[in-house]
Amino acid sequence: MSPKSIDQYVLQHPQGLSYHLSAWRSAVTAAYGFKGFCLTAGTRGCIRGILPLVHIHPPLMPGTLVSVPYCDAAGPLADTPEIEQDLIFQALDLAHTLNIPSVSIRSARPMAGLDPEKTVNPGKVRMLLPLPDSADTLMKGLKAKVRSQAKKPFRDGLTVQIGGRKLLDAFYPLFAENMRDLGSPVHAREWIRQILLQFKNRAVLFIVRMPDRTPAAGGILLCHPRMVSVPWASSLRRYNRWNPNMMLYWAFLKFAADHHYPMFDFGRSTPGEGTYSFKKQWGAEPSPLHWADFTPAPVYTNHPLQPIAQHSRSAISGKREKAESLIMKMPVSVSKVFGTITRKYISL
Repeated sequence: MSPKSIDQYVLQHPQGLSYHLSAWRSAVTAAYGFKGFCLTAGTRGCIRGILPLVHIHPPLMPGTLVSVPYCDAAGPLADTPEIEQDLIFQALDLAHTLNIPSVSIRSARPMAGLDPEKTVNPGKVRMLLPLPDSADTLMKGLKAKVRSQAKKPFRDGLTVQIGGRKLLDAFYPLFAENMRDLGSPVHAREWIRQILLQFKNRAVLFIVRMPDRTPAAGGILLCHPRMVSVPWASSLRRYNRWNPNMMLYWAFLKFAADHHYPMFDFGRSTPGEGTYSFKKQWGAEPSPLHWADFTPAPVYTNHPLQPIAQHSRSAISGKREKAESLIMKMPVSVSKVFGTITRKYISL
């Protein structure tokens, strides 16, 4: 099936997301060199289901087949549970054929043939906000404190610029610095450029500038007819007292509401942590994520799907804390190089 016909299916499917679109896989291939696939189901040119995949692997290692990397959820889209389950089996068969030892599928909802209790992510949720018909209606529905914090930067002379690739030079330095401050390896600049290039007018870049035009916050929206998603947003800590992050998210929400998108996806958060509270103050509510890892095998009739048991969260957290501490101590210039070398191998 052609990328155009696959994208048409994604755009009309009630569970379709921007991450399902061919632009995401094209950006991965162009920026990082990994191979993308899109399994399809259908007859006579009529698509009835898709499952996007990318093979992520360090040099000379088998890696993982992921649906899909660098985002919260994609997973299978299908007209029926039977087709959805068949697509997952196809993914296991593909991995077996290519000698890839694991398949990781991330979905925004329970997957056909799997016990939801075994796939629900115990520590992460997406934060979703249904949008009204206009930004004015949305603003009136916010709590007084949130309205005040969103309006204050405008009174203080901060401005918002909205565009595309021409704003990349303003966005990437603040994105890289914020990731360093969070202790996270930053994506290569080329990855962000490819997202803006491949998604065309479905990707919108926002920059919040101080009165002297210095970039203080920025982020990207990806637009699907049923939902607007925020894959990356960053603000610089030294400007916190001017609330540029509040201004940025209000600009996101205003754009989405005024363009009549029905749902806003703030992205994943850990319940109880600061980003969770930040998103909840706008009215967003948690929605479970369903992630499952599999050992590949050929397709067998009536063979039950069996996800691999989830790894110990304490062991993963300990390693992550050490890595974060190391990155936070790096100069931004060094963290950029480190991220360019390593970030592509981290599938989340």
